[in-house]
Amino acid sequence: MLESLVEIDQDILRWVNGFWIGKFQFFWLFVTRIENWLLLYLFFFYLLFRKFQKPVNYIALLMLPLLVFVTLSLTNLVKNTVERLRPYNDPLLRDSIQVLQEPESFSFWSGHSAVSFAVTTFIILALRTKAMTKWVLLFYLWPVIFALSRVFIGVHYPGDIVVGMLVGFLLGWGCFMLFSKIEKRLQHSA
Repeated sequence: MLESLVEIDQDILRWVNGFWIGKFQFFWLFVTRIENWLLLYLFFFYLLFRKFQKPVNYIALLMLPLLVFVTLSLTNLVKNTVERLRPYNDPLLRDSIQVLQEPESFSFWSGHSAVSFAVTTFIILALRTKAMTKWVLLFYLWPVIFALSRVFIGVHYPGDIVVGMLVGFLLGWGCFMLFSKIEKRLQHSA
């Protein structure tokens, strides 16, 4: 069964990578670079700062770097334990995909997926209002494109992306639950 999943993962990678990459290389290379999203992260910080009163807004701002640190630490622990080779290191795939980057770490799971989904989930939960409900899917557009860029440039399997998304979602939700408890304690003590 595991072999079947690996084959499906490889087939989807070949299809996605081959279908898109030749047409939009500049776009996918731009999207996949974390530094190109700095303004979005600053916007997230601004929204959190404006949403909450002091000292809760400071706690919210501290939660994001903590969430990123925990997500990256867990991601690296799993990557170094599982040791799944990146697609461009697999001799069966190397000649059948286009590769635009060659990171040195292992593949499973995608740190781009995990971090972007963790941050987005935390932001959505922290900022949620009834009026914002219709915009939730728009907020998730960023991490989906960001995560998928890793398949399009040939450095992750689709399975790495999906698991990273799920892990990120759960970590973002868990971080929000912790933040909510802290917020309630601060409100009761005030």
